[in-house]
Amino acid sequence: MVQADIFAGTWWVFAVMVGVFLFTAFIRKSAIGAALMLGAVAGWLAGDWFLGMETLKGNLFRHLVEGAFTYFDPILIIFTALVFMRVIEENGALSAIARTIIEKFGKTPALLIVVVTLFIMFPAMLTGITTTSMLTTGALMAPVLIAMGMPKLRVGAMVAIISMMGMFAPPINLLVMLIGQGVDMPYIGFDGILLAIALPIALITAFTSAYPYLRKADPAKAAGQLPEIPAGTNFWVLLSPLLVVFILMFAVRLLPAIVPDIGAPLIFVIGTIVAMFTGKKVHVPKALYKALVTGLPVLGLLTGIGMFLQIMTLTGVRGLLVVTVLSLPIALTYLGLLVSLPAFGGVSAFASAMVFGIPFLLSLLGGNEIVTCAGIALLAAMGDVIPPSAIEARFAAQIVGVDSFMKIFVRCLPYLALMAIVALAVIHWSNGLSFLTPKF
Repeated sequence: MVQADIFAGTWWVFAVMVGVFLFTAFIRKSAIGAALMLGAVAGWLAGDWFLGMETLKGNLFRHLVEGAFTYFDPILIIFTALVFMRVIEENGALSAIARTIIEKFGKTPALLIVVVTLFIMFPAMLTGITTTSMLTTGALMAPVLIAMGMPKLRVGAMVAIISMMGMFAPPINLLVMLIGQGVDMPYIGFDGILLAIALPIALITAFTSAYPYLRKADPAKAAGQLPEIPAGTNFWVLLSPLLVVFILMFAVRLLPAIVPDIGAPLIFVIGTIVAMFTGKKVHVPKALYKALVTGLPVLGLLTGIGMFLQIMTLTGVRGLLVVTVLSLPIALTYLGLLVSLPAFGGVSAFASAMVFGIPFLLSLLGGNEIVTCAGIALLAAMGDVIPPSAIEARFAAQIVGVDSFMKIFVRCLPYLALMAIVALAVIHWSNGLSFLTPKF
């Protein structure tokens, strides 16, 4: 085939892959992970049709299996983290922490907002998934905040954005992992820049949403929305599994020469074992099942993303996207970042990071790669509340009792605009922000 035919054929392959994916996901209402897998299969067939790849036809299954294991490490992290979160929820630790926060800080609104923000964020910080915060700490705190006088829409938007910032914050940021794995960049040195972006946005969201209401609130009334802490329960014993996890996670970062890196999955397993012997008795098989059901959509999504990326690479689509992005003027590159990542993130933030984040990072290699990757991941993260999926806006609407997720989305728009501005600024001045990353 001549060069022009190969170029046009590769675009057709990409169009077929995306078309089959969108049709399967939104017309046939299939799971996003399954839609990505079918898009990958369609890409293989389209590659054979448009590019003449007959010699590769017999290897489709092998490439699908290889692709499915591309993100095996993040999948292990997610599953073990979800099991840990489920166990500390069922043993009463989360509700005890929430009640203690209201009782201890309820009369100091500014400090209460800071503590509530961190409390909502931390499940997503540990798992890299916004939904874990939405369905655990977010669901716990939403009725409390409403009881303290906040309007439902404000509570829904606040919980959605703060949960999203939890997903973006360290120690686990799956979006950065996906982009970094696509360009062979290890997940090292991101903690500073991720925290510097996530924490201010989360606190700005919390203070602008909650402070006018919480300064007049009645903490006792709000605490009544939460379960009583059983008599004789030691709060620090309930907190010990979280302390174990945080100590193990940060010890390897602070003392790498002394503390071996045992890996996030094993850390969560250790924390889960500790949690089983604190608080209320936990039915382990039931907790494992609930964790699997909660995480299955994301686990399937990562598997489908790996297959999709594998076929994109095999057929030349990934290279085509990189070359196309590299050839764009810088103004169009920024415009492409601002449009494609959040828009495709409305389908899946993880898929957006994988499909568009990788070529954009390669096109911006002149700056600090760690900072640039963080800025790109922030744009992809916005997709969690953007239609058509708007998965976190939908959960937020259910949690606060609002009849339409679009109302939550509209209420989130000022904060999404702030995130977009911050992301583009971080990308543009990535070298100036290098002090937030380690020198290797």
